Amino acid sequence: MGVIYQQLLNRITKSTLGNGATESIIAENGKITLKKYHKYRKRQKNLNKEFRKSNLHLESLHRSCVEHMRPVTSPLVLISQIQRSGGSLLSQLFDGHPELHAHPHELKIGYPRKYTWPKLDLNDNPRQWFETLFERSVLDHFKTGYKKQKNIDETFLFLFLPSLQSELFLNYLESIDAATLRDVFDAYMTSYFGAWLNNQNSFGQKKYISAFTARLSMKKENMEAFFEIYPNGRLISVIRDPKNWYPSAAKHRPSLYKDIREALSLWEKSAHAMLWNKERYGDRVCILTFEDLIGKTESVMRYLAEFLAIKFDDGLLMPTFNKFPIKANTSFDTQQHGIMNSTLNRYKTLSKEELDFIDSKSKELHRQVLSLAVGL
Repeated sequence: MGVIYQQLLNRITKSTLGNGATESIIAENGKITLKKYHKYRKRQKNLNKEFRKSNLHLESLHRSCVEHMRPVTSPLVLISQIQRSGGSLLSQLFDGHPELHAHPHELKIGYPRKYTWPKLDLNDNPRQWFETLFERSVLDHFKTGYKKQKNIDETFLFLFLPSLQSELFLNYLESIDAATLRDVFDAYMTSYFGAWLNNQNSFGQKKYISAFTARLSMKKENMEAFFEIYPNGRLISVIRDPKNWYPSAAKHRPSLYKDIREALSLWEKSAHAMLWNKERYGDRVCILTFEDLIGKTESVMRYLAEFLAIKFDDGLLMPTFNKFPIKANTSFDTQQHGIMNSTLNRYKTLSKEELDFIDSKSKELHRQVLSLAVGL
């Protein structure tokens, strides 16, 4: 009887005449059931109609984001030195600060490689500028979630629409008559943070954008281009004791750092660049030690808050992604959130011969950089 009753309802409720007829032939409890059915059927019909408009909803989202676009024109605080020196950690400590737009991943606007500051021709089409600067890593993070390392299971939701970013970029530049290089980079930062839909720190007055890119600071031409575009920008470089740096680097990328001579050659190049950048750009450059960043985190972050003229916030003491605590970005196994003091003891994995060799190659250069580093 249940099936027959349902078929009857489906047939007779399709017309006004049928609806009226049911009033006289269906019992009171049946009328109550029928009214519920009518209400459910109407709601379901309306919902299905809306669900079929998914493309229109996306267009509406684009339009709303473009109409409420918030320009991001703050100067850039670039964190850069050779890998495995604390750059990721420092960028994660800046994450969530109310006066910073913190780039959540390694900034990869370099072209043709991330280690090269992009050279843009103002005579080119704005679409070419966008294609040059676009960070393809956002595609993977949007599809599978954000994670800093493949060997860590921890992932975070990253809602990012590349098509929206492109639209925001082009719309921003359309409002400018004769775009400068700075305008192009402002357009990119506006589009990046505008297309990151679940960014929990998008509102408020921002003094800087903070971002980390390994090795970008190791070339003079990169820094010349950076400070030409951001004359009021800042460079922060972290020097790590090579005896602690080498074991981490070799484990992270054996193909690049396993050979101790080649690895130290790259460390030396990074250290020499710190000396040159500090001499050339003076107070716009800050050199920190990895050991202080790990062992004296609060003192370092209080100093950096003064260096950037931002308010000290307790959030500066906990590495996060989009304000969520994040596990350490280490070459060694860990399930730990926050600062890892064990990173100061990597030298214990080396032989005496390796330690002596590192000292013979780098001790004096290390001393020279330390003399320019912030003393805490």
